[in-house]
Order: sequence, then structure tokens, then C-alpha cells
Amino acid sequence: MYKFSNEQIERYSRHIILKEVGGLGQTKLLESKVLMIGAGGLGSPVALYLAAAGIGKLGIMDDDTVDVSNLQRQVLHSTKDVGQPKVLSAKSTLNEINPDVEVVTYQERLSSSNVLPIFEQYDLIIDGCDNFPTRYLINDSCVMLNKPNVHGSIFQFEGQVTVFSPKEGPCYRCLYPSPPPPGMAPSCQEAGVFGVLPGIIGCIQAVESIKILLKIGEPLIGQLLLFDALGMNFRRMKLRRDAACPICGDNPTIKELIDYDEFCQVNW
Repeated sequence: MYKFSNEQIERYSRHIILKEVGGLGQTKLLESKVLMIGAGGLGSPVALYLAAAGIGKLGIMDDDTVDVSNLQRQVLHSTKDVGQPKVLSAKSTLNEINPDVEVVTYQERLSSSNVLPIFEQYDLIIDGCDNFPTRYLINDSCVMLNKPNVHGSIFQFEGQVTVFSPKEGPCYRCLYPSPPPPGMAPSCQEAGVFGVLPGIIGCIQAVESIKILLKIGEPLIGQLLLFDALGMNFRRMKLRRDAACPICGDNPTIKELIDYDEFCQVNW
């Protein structure tokens, strides 16, 4: 059993008194290792709440720098951080929130050459990215390594969250066998995004992550939660595993990581 300091007993007291968490659950969180892909709109609320919850090791991967236009929604960063690498700004903020958390930064783009060695070090992967090549790369790597993937995405006033858990439910390719044609899914920079939206979706990703780590409640495995901010409503869709899926199906054809930029027809 983890030996809590007096300061930790006070810090985590509201968790410890929950019978679903308790001292054993808080110990589990302090021993957990979570990797967040993206330190932007979705990554901000996820990282803030996971750090506050006492996740022992929190990896943050992002190769971008803080821009003034980010501050409308990316609450990990502030005006003084403009021009800084997002991972360094994130680390500074998270260290202030909870010094118990080991924040590990990766100021690089996720690629087929670095993904497996990095993912192997973590219990859970959180997808807060904003492009299709990275989403497919995260998915395939998580399936290969049998790592749960808490996925979130946003567009203008709408967002969605699900949990892709290998061997327990469908994967991202079951939901989206192939990416949309170039230009059919504009980025936030091109289409705009409601500033509060990623806060809502990211908080749900944080909830799902903690539930998975503690093995409590009913994670969104095999379910897609859809949120419409303008109508203020949530809907659930059932997702089914595709037996013919090329990565998680009965007879997978993808045995190694592919060229995801080419697969998604993206020119960086």
C-alpha cells in the first residue's frame, strides 16, 4: 500500500472518502502512467484534471508552439506562454497544479518510428490530436500493443468521445474504415470551433480515463457519445466491432505500421 504523506491525504481527501476510489484507488492513480497526444484544446482539460487527480506519470506529446489564437480554448496556456513550445508551457502549468505528478514531455510529432517505444511505457493513451494520420497511427499502435485508447474529437459546435479497448470492443478503423477525402473534413483553423466545446469533450475523456484506470463504472467501450452544444444534448450510438477490420478483425491484414500520410492523402 502506498504510504501517503499528510499533504497527500489532504490533497486527495475527496477521492479517498469515495468508496469507489478510496486509498487503494488513489494509490492506483499515483502509480498509473498516461500519455496525452496533443496539448491543445482537448489535451488542456484532460491534462489539468488528470494532474489534479494525481496521475503518477503524465506524458504530453506535441510539436507545436503556443499561438495567441490558441488561448480562446487551450486553457493549459496563457498569454505569457505565446511562442513557447506547448509541452513546456503544459509542464509548467501542471507542475504548479500538482507537484506529485511526473510530467514527461515529447516535443516531437508522433510517427511510425517513435510511436511503439513511447506507447509501451504507458498504461493508457488519450487521443487529443486534430488530424487523421495521427488518429489512425494511434489506433493501430494501441491495437498492436493492447493499450486502451480514449478518443475525442471536435468540430465547430459538436464533439464526440469513445473508448477503443482492444479485445473488448471495436477500434477506430471499425468506425472509420477509411479517412474522408482531402478537404471534406476542415480543421478548426479552417472551420472554427466554439471555445468551450473542447473543455466539455476533454473533461469527458478525463472521466473515462480515470474510470478505466480504476476499473470502475461503465466506460464508453462500444459506445460513441455525441454532444451538440447548440442544442445542449447528448446522444449515444452503439458501435460494433467489424470482423473484417484490417487491424482488429478476425483475420487482420495490417501486421506493421503503414505510411499514414499516404493512406490519408495528406501533404504536410
